[in-house]
Amino acid sequence: MSKHKNRIHKHQIFYHPAIGHFSTYDYPLSVSTVQEETQKPSLWATTKLAFHPDPRQQQILDATSSHILVNCSRQWGKSTTAAVRALYQALHVPNSLTLILSPSFRQSGELFGKVLSFLRTLKIPRKSDSRNHLSLEFPNHSRIVALPGNETTIRGFSAVSLLIVDEAARVPDPLYRAARPFLATTNGTLLVMSTPRGQSGFFYNEWVSDHKWLRIEVPATACPRISPEFLATERAHTTDRYFRQEYLCDFLGSQSSFLSAELIERMHTTNFDPLPL
Repeated sequence: MSKHKNRIHKHQIFYHPAIGHFSTYDYPLSVSTVQEETQKPSLWATTKLAFHPDPRQQQILDATSSHILVNCSRQWGKSTTAAVRALYQALHVPNSLTLILSPSFRQSGELFGKVLSFLRTLKIPRKSDSRNHLSLEFPNHSRIVALPGNETTIRGFSAVSLLIVDEAARVPDPLYRAARPFLATTNGTLLVMSTPRGQSGFFYNEWVSDHKWLRIEVPATACPRISPEFLATERAHTTDRYFRQEYLCDFLGSQSSFLSAELIERMHTTNFDPLPL
C-alpha cells in the first residue's frame, strides 16, 4: 500500500482532452492548452514536432476531404507527411484506428518508423497494442497499426478512421479492394500517395477517373528541398521516361504496347449495329 502511495506521490496524474487521464510514470506528456487543441495539424506539426511543411504538405495535413489522392515525385516527403497526419489523428481523435498499408511489410515499417521518430520528439514512450507487431496504442484508446502487403492477412480490421496507402502504384489491386471496406462504418479518411507507375492499376485509374478525390500533384520542381542542380544531374544520367515518371509525375504507357491506353479507350464502344444472321 505504501509503495502504491509513493508512486502516486512521485508521478502526478494529468488529464489531456485527446488522451484522457494518465500519469507521468506511464505516459510522460505535458498538459496541452486549449489553444493547442484547436490548432490545425500543420501548425501543430510545426510547434510540437519541429516539422515545417511546405505548401503541398500543409494542404495534405489540413485537408478535410475524406478522399485524398497524392501523385508526387520521389523524395518529396510523402511518407513523412503521412506519419505526421497519422500521429495527429491518434492523439487528437480518441478511439480512432489508423492503418498503414504498403506493397510490403518492410515498406509499411518504414512509414511506421517515421511515426516512432516523431513520438520520440514528443518524448512519448512506445506502447504496442500487444496484438500487432508494428503498432502503437495510446491512453485515449487510439491505435496506429502497420499492415503487411498481403490481401489474405489484413482482413479483420473495422471502424478505421484513417487509412493510409503508401507507394500506392505498387500496391496490388486486390489488396486495395480488401482494405477499402475498413472505412465502411466510419466514413473515415482515405489517404492514397504514390509516384506513378504506368497507365494501369487502381492508382492510375483513380487519378484519371471522375470520382470525387482531392487530387494533389507534386512534381520535383515544386519541392523546395530538391534543387534544380540535382534534377539537371538526374536528367542527364537517366532516360527521359524514367525522369518524367519519377520526378515529373507522368503516367507513361508501356513502350511495348502498340496502342496507347487512351487510344484503346477511344476505340471502345457499345454503339454498333448487330451483324446480320
